[in-house]
Amino acid sequence: MSKLKTHKATAKRIVVTKKNKIKHRKCGQDHFNARDTGNSVRKKRRDITISKSVERTIKRLISPSL
Repeated sequence: MSKLKTHKATAKRIVVTKKNKIKHRKCGQDHFNARDTGNSVRKKRRDITISKSVERTIKRLISPSL
């Protein structure tokens, strides 16, 4: 049986913290930010934690051995 491969596109976009939370960058940061309010632009700078329902799938994509 062959080894399972890591999904590299997902692994590059996602970070697993020390407490096993999965974080990623908020979308829509590149351009068209002038029309957004100041609050929404500031919120885009923060990382977001991924919901529990998707967490198991993402962990399998990042490291298939888990």
